[in-house]
Amino acid sequence: MNTGSNSTPHLAWGHVFSHLSLCSLGSTDTESHWDKKVCSMSGPKPQLLHSIPNYTLTRLAQEWLAEDTPNFDPAGVCVGSKEVEAKLLCKTPHTVLAGSPFFTAVFTEVGCTVDWIYQEGAVIGPDAVTVTAVVRGPARCLLLGERPALNCLSRASGIATRCSHLKLMAKSAGWLGEVAGTRKTTPGFRLVEKYAMLVGGTSMHRQDLSGMVMLKDNHVWASGSITEAVKVARSVCGFSSKIEVECCSTAEGREAAAAGADIIMLDNFQPQELHVAARDLKNEFPSLQIEASGGVTPENLASYFSSHVDVISLGCITQGCPVSDFSLKVQKPGTKK
Repeated sequence: MNTGSNSTPHLAWGHVFSHLSLCSLGSTDTESHWDKKVCSMSGPKPQLLHSIPNYTLTRLAQEWLAEDTPNFDPAGVCVGSKEVEAKLLCKTPHTVLAGSPFFTAVFTEVGCTVDWIYQEGAVIGPDAVTVTAVVRGPARCLLLGERPALNCLSRASGIATRCSHLKLMAKSAGWLGEVAGTRKTTPGFRLVEKYAMLVGGTSMHRQDLSGMVMLKDNHVWASGSITEAVKVARSVCGFSSKIEVECCSTAEGREAAAAGADIIMLDNFQPQELHVAARDLKNEFPSLQIEASGGVTPENLASYFSSHVDVISLGCITQGCPVSDFSLKVQKPGTKK
């Protein structure tokens, strides 16, 4: 439902972002070494916002708005429906911008427009405060969308920034595998957080239980054995889904691979133990994929890199990840634009 005035145009989902970004502007004297590295890491990026159906954006925006304002908005009486302009300020230098489709969706739903100065995936900064977008619309409507929109942008940008750091570490070390997230996401917010991983350059891993079969220790114990668990899972998922098995030893990995598992997760291995186990399993099962997980942090990630390891997953991509600081400031009458 559009709660804005009838005279306020409803922003089309095909709204094109401005082409202004650090990557497209090129280097400046004040750019950090890290900014330059991120900008040079890859060529043109796909338009990831096209991966999210319009009706999904609408549904999420409506849910977030209803959560924040389920009934009356008494403060809306104070400001009314006069047209105002607000600047979106990024106050965390070197932030990777992520979440702009969700931010725009929220304001579209309340009858406001958003003009982006930076593209999705751009590195914002290096200044302490950077104007990132401009939002226009009726005052009460703009303020209705403020907090839900900022929550999405701050969380998504924080995750994308961490992912970019991790991706850069892997690239700098010459490791060709994939850094991945996990299902340790905020309830009800998974789509935003998984999308942010993509913007940051890492793998989402499976999006949900339907995306891939992963047999963890509890599945194995309840089934009786790794072999039996893999057998039953394959009878249900068929040829179209991969099966991954969490293993705590090389012997378990060998049993899982022999039973037909596609991916072996070596869980909570110390780096040196991991390298030996991964090498031995790859030698015996050349087509097997190896994932390392458990206890991996940004600080020790490099010690897990190995030519025998295909994926390294980190729960800290979402759990305990710092947010990026954004604020929205309505411009006072007479303020220079």
